[in-house]
Amino acid sequence: MPSRRSSSARTRSSTTTASRRRGARRTTSASLTTQLHGEGAGCTLDGFYAADGTQTADNRTFIDHAKPHGSSQELYKGVLDGASRTAFEGKIVVRPGAQKTDAHQTNKNLILSDEALADSRPELEIYNDDVRCTHGSTTGQLDPDAFFYLRSRGLDPAAARTLLTFAFASEVTSRVKDAGLRSHLDSWLLSWLPGGASVEKR
Repeated sequence: MPSRRSSSARTRSSTTTASRRRGARRTTSASLTTQLHGEGAGCTLDGFYAADGTQTADNRTFIDHAKPHGSSQELYKGVLDGASRTAFEGKIVVRPGAQKTDAHQTNKNLILSDEALADSRPELEIYNDDVRCTHGSTTGQLDPDAFFYLRSRGLDPAAARTLLTFAFASEVTSRVKDAGLRSHLDSWLLSWLPGGASVEKR
């Protein structure tokens, strides 16, 4: 969810979802537009998505910096299993009058199977030289060294994979300020992951 620090920051969002069961055929599409049209306006966009089986998840974001001294921080992370497909399209626009803008966008995807596919397209469109903006994307599998370490500590493969995946997602879920909602998200993620129930009891 975006956090707004100015009355001149406006956000529009839309989400379409079908079926919540793991492995069920599901299509999810979400779009979020944030307009930072006041001097010093800023926002933070944190997003997490998970897909498995033949599920698909599409996320599109657009941040429009129109005035000076604006800032935006964006972090979207995804976990893919089975033959799922995800797409992230994020665009940040810095207009000619938006000098001293500080904008950063990151998308990270964790692939848990050989068939899953993540498409990531972060984009910057900058019309001012006096700004500090970055964007990046990474897609990869579980760290084999970390996996081996957990196995050496007595965890079975499913539990080790679950703990590493949970840690990956926690970079986003830990930012949720409401304790009840944060706990609900953590419980949902553990229930979604194979072996998560046994890890939750530890």
